[in-house]
Amino acid sequence: MGIIHELVKDIPVPKMVKVKQFFDDTKVEDLEQALMKQLQREVIRQKVRPGMSIAVAVGSRGVDRLVDITATTIRYLKELGAEPFIVPSMGSHGGATAQGQRDVLKHLGVTEESAGAEIRSSMEVVKLGELPNGLPVYVDKYASEADGIVVINRIKPHTAFRGPVESGIMKMISIGLGKQKGAEACHQLGFKYMAEHVPAMAKMIMAHKPVLFGVATVENAFDKAAIVEVLAAEEIEEKEVELQVKAKELLPKLFFKDIDVLVIDEIGKNISGDGMDPNITGRYPTPYAHGGPDVNKMVVLDLTEQTEGNANGVGTADFTTQRLVDKMDLETTYANGLTSTVVAPTKIATTLANDKEAIQAAIKTCNILDFTKVKMVRIKNTLEVSKIEVSEALLNYVNEHPQLESITIPEEMSFDQQGNLI
Repeated sequence: MGIIHELVKDIPVPKMVKVKQFFDDTKVEDLEQALMKQLQREVIRQKVRPGMSIAVAVGSRGVDRLVDITATTIRYLKELGAEPFIVPSMGSHGGATAQGQRDVLKHLGVTEESAGAEIRSSMEVVKLGELPNGLPVYVDKYASEADGIVVINRIKPHTAFRGPVESGIMKMISIGLGKQKGAEACHQLGFKYMAEHVPAMAKMIMAHKPVLFGVATVENAFDKAAIVEVLAAEEIEEKEVELQVKAKELLPKLFFKDIDVLVIDEIGKNISGDGMDPNITGRYPTPYAHGGPDVNKMVVLDLTEQTEGNANGVGTADFTTQRLVDKMDLETTYANGLTSTVVAPTKIATTLANDKEAIQAAIKTCNILDFTKVKMVRIKNTLEVSKIEVSEALLNYVNEHPQLESITIPEEMSFDQQGNLI
């Protein structure tokens, strides 16, 4: 790639300053006690009768204290004389197999031993009906046969659509409990209509099946539970809208309106379903979501080890490295797009030989006159944004911002002989 090297070799790379971002770190100190207090509300307690078989829906996300929340909920149901069991509720995750979904729960620490209840995993579903537009609505077979259904999930903004209800209890009912067929149906007409389909499907399931309550958490910027609430079935729709607003307020962010170049060291499925959280980067896989900074050019340098080659999200960036591309597992990356119907994030971004050239290419193309004044931000990944790096051109902004503090002097970026960051 001689000509590429020639085109970017003289582009100056700015000195960078380490910066601390400050977020609200309030969290629930005694989560089990707070959860138990919520579970003991009269409106919840009266829904559970001795001898009831209750399917407890647990998903595939790394929810803070998921093991404790699941175990506490099951223990309480048993105290009331019910017979709870766990149903993996994660759409098509875990390779869309019964064992795969059981393995996902185990990976999250949720086992029959830790939860104190049997796990019944199957991809078999029952069709409950259709929405007026013809979309089928499905529910897990084991859950459909239970006397009651309880759903556990955190509430947070979705990465591909906006609506009063996004990721949370209703999405868990409609897509999670719908297994692979339900996930496929909900995605069938695209994210443009997801804000309508998620609550519509959830409401149909709740009308046909005995959903008792949902255990909802909202996490702070450090992925710790800041709120835990138990929502009775009749409260879910109204309360989830309120919790969604709180989740957006607590979300971590980059405190910059405009960024010329955003450099992200690593992406992966363990960081976000999208490889990197679009709510942080301001780059979304669909036109139906918005928010975050206005980024002119974005660079992703590497994959996390835990993502095992799944590079979903690399197509959302403008530039990447040969190192990342060499690690890609195309099968698993493309499967992501084929399931979600959103294939732009699984494309391969413009690929440069190394970190330095990828960063120089982004600076060259970021549409500014003076490259030495580039407003550049570097983060490790979108989960860890309390400590970041910014170029000298952003220092005045940092010094005036109440939630930002520079903690080093400007320093050159260090590259090894291969042109990769040290």
